[in-house]
Amino acid sequence: MSFIVWVAVLGAVLLTLALTSSYLRWMPVTTSAVCLALGVAIGPAGLGLLKLDIKDAALWMEHLTEVAVLFSLFVCGLKLRLPLRNRQWRVAFGLAGPVMVLTIIGVCLLLHYGFGLAWEPSLLIGAILAPTDPVLASLVQVNDAKDYDPVRFGLSGEAGLNDGIAFPFVILGLLFVQQGGDSDAWLGEWALKSLLWAVPVGLLIGYWMGHGIGRLTLSMRIRNADSTFSPNDYLTLALIALAYVAAEELNGYGFLSVFAAGLGLRQAEVKSTGAPLMPAEHLVQPVVGHQNVEPEAAVHGDVANLQETQVAAGIMMGDMLAFGSLVERAMEVFLVTLLGVVLIGHWDWRALVIALVLFCAIRPLCVGLMPWGRLLDGRQRLLIGWFGIRGIGSFYYLFYALNHDLGPAAATLCTDLTLSVVALSILAHGISTQPMLSRYERRNQQEV
Repeated sequence: MSFIVWVAVLGAVLLTLALTSSYLRWMPVTTSAVCLALGVAIGPAGLGLLKLDIKDAALWMEHLTEVAVLFSLFVCGLKLRLPLRNRQWRVAFGLAGPVMVLTIIGVCLLLHYGFGLAWEPSLLIGAILAPTDPVLASLVQVNDAKDYDPVRFGLSGEAGLNDGIAFPFVILGLLFVQQGGDSDAWLGEWALKSLLWAVPVGLLIGYWMGHGIGRLTLSMRIRNADSTFSPNDYLTLALIALAYVAAEELNGYGFLSVFAAGLGLRQAEVKSTGAPLMPAEHLVQPVVGHQNVEPEAAVHGDVANLQETQVAAGIMMGDMLAFGSLVERAMEVFLVTLLGVVLIGHWDWRALVIALVLFCAIRPLCVGLMPWGRLLDGRQRLLIGWFGIRGIGSFYYLFYALNHDLGPAAATLCTDLTLSVVALSILAHGISTQPMLSRYERRNQQEV
């Protein structure tokens, strides 16, 4: 298919969503579910306007999904304003660590004993499907940086962390598939390099890079009286790129580094503005219009009463969140539509059982086994157990595996099961998200 056709399809999908947004807002369905249906409609099973060969497109699809996840992780990090010592982070750490590992084990056991698959591809598929998604799960994540709800905060932190923490287990699954059952020669090296080194290196590099660049940027803008006109979209792109490259060059995980860069930048805003309770972007509301118009009308007072650091930080954070979210949504629309295009050709009926057990048994049980104490009540545990949304992160790991010497049989198996389970997640969670969250919000308001 020509580039013109791809652009035309993307434009048509975006126009459809824009024109029908007022109707979709009142329907119990997410944009992702609509895009999936549109993809099926224009694909070979429908009108036949678009075709895609996964094998031929695996290389550029790996990079495209990687870019989508990077933007989403950075925006996710920017929205999480609580310091790392806050007890709510324990929910995110528990979900991204023990819960994810237990999920990998659960899916692996299901595939091996339930469908007779070999241990090697079962482990790889379990690792690919284990991480929750930062792109498609935007509705269940924090609304903005002042949202400290334990359910949304925990799910946001999980999505930001486990897309990188899943990487060593994907590599482990690939090594088992490629090397067979003999792991004595490489298992120790894997644990040292891929787990004990790459995870903390990615987090530390990203956090301090985001924190340092944030403080430096604010300082320079205040010194040069340049709070209003600086290109914050450039800063977003630069920080994502540099955090990713720096981590990868030191054999760390770029996903974790970019997420941590967003966290570090947010903490730089907190320390620079001296406003621990209210995000800077809520203090300052820039006027939308001519670039020579100075910002006016803050949410909590006049700009004249704010410190110059708060004005600079507010404009910077607001612009970066808006730009990152725009790219994130556009990539989501494009990639989910492509999933719809290829879905029928890669559908595997076993995904129905896998998705049912994963969504309704494995994930809820893993969440329920954690000793949360008073961090989460029973209702919140049930919500978190259900909202284990799979999506673009699993796509990336699938295409990463396809491009790293995965045999034909294993490649077909991983492709069909991954695409089918993700599609079922988009449908099941897309239909249930808005009603469940609305009920949860109403209960919270009644208790206040």
